[in-house]
Amino acid sequence: MPAESGPAVPGRPVLRCALLDDFQGVATTAADWSPLAGRVEVVGFPDHLDDEDVLADRLAGFDIVVTLRERVAFPASLLDRLPRLRLLVASGMRNSVIDLAAARRHGVTVCGTASSSTPPVELTWALLLGLARGLVRENTALREGGPWQQTVGADLHGRRLGLLGLGKIGSRVARVALAFGMEVTAWSPNLTAERADEVGVQLSPSKEELLASSDFVSVHLALGERSRGLVGAAELALMRPTAYLVNTSRAAIIDQPALLDALHSGRIAGAGIDVFDSEPLPADHPLRTAPRLLATPHLGYVTRANYATYYGQAVEDIQAFLEGSPVRLLT
Repeated sequence: MPAESGPAVPGRPVLRCALLDDFQGVATTAADWSPLAGRVEVVGFPDHLDDEDVLADRLAGFDIVVTLRERVAFPASLLDRLPRLRLLVASGMRNSVIDLAAARRHGVTVCGTASSSTPPVELTWALLLGLARGLVRENTALREGGPWQQTVGADLHGRRLGLLGLGKIGSRVARVALAFGMEVTAWSPNLTAERADEVGVQLSPSKEELLASSDFVSVHLALGERSRGLVGAAELALMRPTAYLVNTSRAAIIDQPALLDALHSGRIAGAGIDVFDSEPLPADHPLRTAPRLLATPHLGYVTRANYATYYGQAVEDIQAFLEGSPVRLLT
């Protein structure tokens, strides 16, 4: 539904801005859009479109598009069909699904916004703790009058957390684990002993050793050629049957069929997943009914403060573009 955009300024054309994937209907209230009044008409869309023909038709009448994270791809084939588009704003300062070269060819400016690493850190621990203490099963039983105390929780203190990735998010997850009294090891292709020491964790000699020795494994790697499919059937087979796997990073890092097989067979104790190969997850997707799975609909970045940053800086990006001095350019 259109946001309040105020009266048009005489002699100045009103541009149209589409806000994609505004699932909660909060994009126009998460920030102050009034600086664009009279210059930009803002329209929020609460649904998700992944059909390029339908998307091209919807966006044909817009000069500006604000897209959320990497949910909607903008390949050259789509940009070719949007001759009116002049500005594309993406939340975050990295986006792998926008063809930046094609955008430049079409004269489309692409800008980003800041994004806090705090929300995914916190959600990682929500998933890990939920798995460890069987919170969903116990809460459901309590509310529905089921058996009293069905699960025996997994301890954190004295247990080992293995981190695949020790960057900005992984290192903050590590510090929480240390506060719980956990032993923490980490591995990534470029991780050094100096970096591990800096965070206060052990450097694992290999991915395989980390998976085989950890009680909990959490993924915090950027998606790239080396990380795609990094955890597959062979890697899951190394994990202890009492171990839990958490992924709040990118779905493609873990092989989905292999994960489903591990959950159904009981090869691992459970998984906490916030990212999926297809989002929103189709109603008939097998992950929706998989056993031993605690899943959330990609909530890692979804907090009031992060949305205030995304949409507040989107307004700033649009203002700067209108003034001829774009900021936070993605190149």
